[in-house]
Amino acid sequence: MRTYSELFAVHEFRNLFVANCAGIAAHTSSALALGSLTYATTGSATLTALSMFGAPLAGVLGSLTLLSASDSLPPRRALALAALVGLAGTALQAVPGLPLVARFAVILLVAYVGSITNGARWALINDILPAGAYVLGRSTMNVSVGVMQIAGFGAGGLLLVWLSPYQVFLVATALRAVALAVTWIGVRERPARAGARTSTARTLRINRELWADPGRRSLYLNLWLPSGLVVGCEALFLPYAGERAGFLFAAGALGMLAGDVVVGRFLSAAARQRCVLPLRLLLPLPYLVFLLHPELPVAMLLALAASVGFAVALPLQEQLIAHSPAEAHGQVLGLQQNGMMTGQAVFAALAGAVADVLPTHQAVAVLAGLSLATTLLLTRGLRHTRLAPRVTTGRAGPVVRRRSAEMSPPADGRR
Repeated sequence: MRTYSELFAVHEFRNLFVANCAGIAAHTSSALALGSLTYATTGSATLTALSMFGAPLAGVLGSLTLLSASDSLPPRRALALAALVGLAGTALQAVPGLPLVARFAVILLVAYVGSITNGARWALINDILPAGAYVLGRSTMNVSVGVMQIAGFGAGGLLLVWLSPYQVFLVATALRAVALAVTWIGVRERPARAGARTSTARTLRINRELWADPGRRSLYLNLWLPSGLVVGCEALFLPYAGERAGFLFAAGALGMLAGDVVVGRFLSAAARQRCVLPLRLLLPLPYLVFLLHPELPVAMLLALAASVGFAVALPLQEQLIAHSPAEAHGQVLGLQQNGMMTGQAVFAALAGAVADVLPTHQAVAVLAGLSLATTLLLTRGLRHTRLAPRVTTGRAGPVVRRRSAEMSPPADGRR
């Protein structure tokens, strides 16, 4: 499977795509409405930023408690649960007079449920598509996320000109309802990947098993750290460019979309693996030029070029799936996503702290230098990636059993 027409001919993927688009549009438009409401109520830039972008921190709690739900629940039920909670949470936000502390509790609850079930979405892509099509499917979903974030923020901004934040929440609630309906009707029921029940003990046990393997540990670190530090560079666009920062964000978004399309659509599996090192280096290197304090047009070109490097996540995720037991694919990908989002939030805060003591252009270069150093330090681990142990599930839960020889992934990449 190499073309978009072939990809969207798979009706379950098409439905998953539509549901994801509706959910992202609902999230971005409601986040803008909540940010507007929070700022109007408190006048606090910090609280406003937390209301819009702080929710992914709930992924830390999700990764340490019930992340195993991504495999213990049937995929359709896991995604429907997240959509239902999102629907209820957005509807609650539409209630006038709801205390701000309650609004924050709602967004954290919605984010928490999403963090423990979202791995099921990414693992389901591998289940419903033919062998070797995961990267094309995942890159297409990535592109849709970027486009719908832009559309959601843009539409939300326009709606706030004519509507109150509460009315925008109602529009977002309708989008959440679409996401729920399409998920429930358009995705067929499948059994859970793992036979054990969801529990914190099982989540932590599998996390330890995933982390204990040097190959997977190297992949996780490469997926989390270098790109997170580069997101720290992007977090300084506003202080760097002021009211023109939107041009930098747009250039970065265009670079990410271009990288996902090229790597996901046009490169073969072998070519993707050959591009891992160049893409990893492309992420931080352009931002080192910010040390020279470039003018906006040059800075835009640098941001665009660097953001193409984010596409390295696709071949690294492909390796992560191949190096992981099928029974834990949901948790494997959920942990990767939660760690990535948490790292981005942490490194964005770090970037702000560095920019408080250094000129902004120097702070961008410092974060880029840290990302480059981290990339080089982690390169050796990728060269010695080992395939994962097989996990079998008994009444007591997953049990690690190593083969005498290296384990090869299934021929078709599916259960």
